[in-house]
Amino acid sequence: DLVECGGGPVQPGGSLRLSCRYSASKYLTDCMGWIRHPPGKPGEGVASIDVHGRTSYVDSVKGRFTISKDISTNTLYLQMDNLTAEDTALYSCAADPPVCVGWAWPYRSSGQGTQVTVSS
Repeated sequence: DLVECGGGPVQPGGSLRLSCRYSASKYLTDCMGWIRHPPGKPGEGVASIDVHGRTSYVDSVKGRFTISKDISTNTLYLQMDNLTAEDTALYSCAADPPVCVGWAWPYRSSGQGTQVTVSS
């Protein structure tokens, strides 16, 4: 239902773009977002996008991350710029949080995730 790709190692200050293919029939009217699980820390919501395209972000990524969605290809994206070591985590795309805001938690559904490691 939710399949991510695009993670990997990156140096501090670098960029990555994550992608997530989703099932349109299952998530067409849902708020969708990206969540992350940093090592040894609780998971957190990072960014969300509603059915109208309105976006929201947790404070720690504002101005650095951009969430977007291409409904023609059923793909959710997360553009991550100016990455820091604190962004190291397993990133998953997710659907249907309790409220459609970037820091929402938990989501009803999420993918397996893709690892992002920021290190010099």
